[in-house]
Amino acid sequence: MSESGERSGSGPVAVVTGGARRLGRHLCATLARRGYDLVVLYRDSEADARTLVEEIGAIGRRARALAVDVGVNTQVTAVFEDIAAQEGRVDLLLNNVGNYNPQHVSRLDPSVWDATLATNLSGAYYCSFHALKLMVHGGNIVNIGMAGLEGIRANVHGTDYYVSKTGLLVLTRALAAAYAKEHIRVNMVSPGQLENSIDLPSPEDIGRSVPLGRAGTLQDVAQAVEYLLDAGYVTGVNINVAGGYRL
Repeated sequence: MSESGERSGSGPVAVVTGGARRLGRHLCATLARRGYDLVVLYRDSEADARTLVEEIGAIGRRARALAVDVGVNTQVTAVFEDIAAQEGRVDLLLNNVGNYNPQHVSRLDPSVWDATLATNLSGAYYCSFHALKLMVHGGNIVNIGMAGLEGIRANVHGTDYYVSKTGLLVLTRALAAAYAKEHIRVNMVSPGQLENSIDLPSPEDIGRSVPLGRAGTLQDVAQAVEYLLDAGYVTGVNINVAGGYRL
């Protein structure tokens, strides 16, 4: 599915992976309000992508939604060829998509491992590789990680997710160093327990793991992303948006 909202002038172009639902959808709306035109990448959520395009068009920004499995480079290549032909530029890539499988590592099937790393890590690299070619006047890449990446520790539940996001932090820093001279900044925002997390503790228990005593909101994450977009002298950093979770 590929649809456009009404165009109101040409703005900077943001490409958001996993943009149709949950955090990605909120970030797309935030970027549209900041004046970005959106290319929303989704895999299965066509109906959600369609309504998001309509909502962005209603506030006067242009949006398109494109179906792609970001873990397959041939599909990513085709999508970015489409973006090159239609938008002709990328000003912001937001690698938001993330498979999360909370199985215990002793029961983790290799096929699940492969799928998680393909989507969360290889997919971010594929999208970055192609987007960087379209950032001819500088730009931003923001990767969505997970809280607690700065200190390597055992994580027996969701190990594949933890490994993929740790690798994404390494990739973030490598790209930041490699592309700084081209005025491309690369950073990471790492949420902790969000209000829509599938394994969120009860309100009575969350203070045991989150010092600030509440779950994070989607707006908390969006605020950190907006900071990075405005902070022209910041690159290669990871911001934990986690209320002290995993300190």
